[in-house]
Amino acid sequence: MTNFQDGIDLHAHTTASDGSLTPTELVDKAADLGLQALAVTDHDTIGGLAEAQIAARKRNLDLVPGVELSVEDEGGRFHLLGYLFDPENEAFAGALVRLRASRARRNEEMAAKMAELGLPVTMDDVRAEAGEDAEVIARPHFARALLKKGIVNSVQDAFDRFLATGKPLYQPKEVLTPRDAVALIHGAGGLAVMAHPGLVPLNDGALAARIASLAADAKMDGIEAYYSQHSPAQTERFLKIASENHLLVTGGSDFHGIPKPHVPLGIVYNNRPAPPQLLQDLRERLASH
Repeated sequence: MTNFQDGIDLHAHTTASDGSLTPTELVDKAADLGLQALAVTDHDTIGGLAEAQIAARKRNLDLVPGVELSVEDEGGRFHLLGYLFDPENEAFAGALVRLRASRARRNEEMAAKMAELGLPVTMDDVRAEAGEDAEVIARPHFARALLKKGIVNSVQDAFDRFLATGKPLYQPKEVLTPRDAVALIHGAGGLAVMAHPGLVPLNDGALAARIASLAADAKMDGIEAYYSQHSPAQTERFLKIASENHLLVTGGSDFHGIPKPHVPLGIVYNNRPAPPQLLQDLRERLASH
């Protein structure tokens, strides 16, 4: 098996949201690969962290508390990663409960829309794809249910035809503003980082201005410059933007398992994991506050 000794991966998902591995399975996979540290960053939930921490202690793996939030304001929508927060913080946990409740309402609306369209997929089918451990049921679970019924040819086909913004099954959900999300993460003692900036639908100049504004006005701490789907040119551009705005840099694969079979765990940049210095930088920034 590939050995990534001393490397880190700061972006991975479990069955607590839309990943296909349990927290224990994910930790074991990371340890088997030789990773030094792993962040569990499920969508809108920290429900997998306790199990992951127990597994990580057994495998001598540095487990980084993480979460991934959708945020939006007049400048558009993107994903925000939170790191190294206190999972017991009441305000933080309460906000996640509200976000998951909004997702649940959205899911029922999407299930009703499927019935209206005559699609032979029920909410029970979707829940079966999520599994009994899932605290979050998301669009990838709908996609897998549609695929299992033979309605679509792939998960991507499901998004293209039914689930993407503006498509027949799409329903909006509650999201935080970037400023509120950053404040929430900071209030729990953590750091806030823009996830995969290369996936934000803005041109180069607009994205650079957006990142600068978020750093100055919302007090965002960093960007995920090293990302499995970034090109080398994108990576270099985001490293430059981070330097210009005094932002931290993180790196992650965005591993999901079955939902994203083209994204292996630990492959972050140049077929390697991210360097451990990135995590050290995060901890040093927190210690200096």
